[in-house]
Amino acid sequence: NRYGSAEKIWSLSEADFFENPLISSKAITNILDFPKDKFLKAEYNQIRKAQAKIVTFLDGDYPDLLRSIPDAPVVLYAKGQWPLQGALPVAIVGSRRASLYGMEISGKFAVRLAELGFTVVSGMARGIDAAAHRGALRAKGTTVAVLGSGLTNVYPPENRDLFDEISGSGAVISEFSMETPPVPYNFPRRNRIISGLSLGVIVVEAAERSGALITADFALEQGREVFAVPGKIDQLSSFG
Repeated sequence: NRYGSAEKIWSLSEADFFENPLISSKAITNILDFPKDKFLKAEYNQIRKAQAKIVTFLDGDYPDLLRSIPDAPVVLYAKGQWPLQGALPVAIVGSRRASLYGMEISGKFAVRLAELGFTVVSGMARGIDAAAHRGALRAKGTTVAVLGSGLTNVYPPENRDLFDEISGSGAVISEFSMETPPVPYNFPRRNRIISGLSLGVIVVEAAERSGALITADFALEQGREVFAVPGKIDQLSSFG
C-alpha cells in the first residue's frame, strides 16, 4: 500500500527503505541483497518445465474461500487442473502413522464425498492424507493436495506416483517457490491453506500432538466446520 505495488519495491534505494519505520534493517538488507534476477530466471525455467501455473491473491481464479482467511498466501503455485470450477472442497486429514481402520475410513469418506461432487483436499502425507487422495481418485473424483515444499520437491518421495495422479485430474498446490525443500516448519504453515481452501475439515485419526490438530485449530479460527471420526479410546492415534 505504501509503495503502490510489490514490483515498485525492487526499484527502491536503501535510503527509500530507511524512510519507512515499519521495515527492520534486517529485512531491508535481505531485500537489497536478494539475487532476484538469478532467482526469477531459475524459477521461471522450473515453472515452465513442470508446466505449473502461478496464481496470485489478485487473480480472478484465486479461491474465494482461501482469500477470506487473514493470512492467505500471496502466491500459489499450481500443477494440474486449475482453477477448479464449481468445487465444493472438504478436507480430510489425520495421522501419518495411521491404523488400517483409519486408512480404510479415510478412503471410504473420500470415495463417498467424491461421488457426491465434493473436492477432497489434503496434504499428500503418508497415512490418512494419502488414503483420502486415493479414495477420491478411485471414485473418479477431484482432489487437491497442498504441499509443504516446492512442486519440484515431492514429499514424501514414495508419493511421486500419487502426485502425478492428483495433478492429472485435480491439482497439487504450494505457496513455496519451486525448489523449496520439505523442512519441518513448512508443514504447520501449509495446514492453514488446507483448512482455508475448505468448507470443513474431517479429522480421521490424530495423536495428542498432531499436525491434523493444527489444521483443526486453523479451521476453527477460520470459521470452518470441524468433524472427528470416532476411534478406539485406548489407541494413541485417537487421543487427538
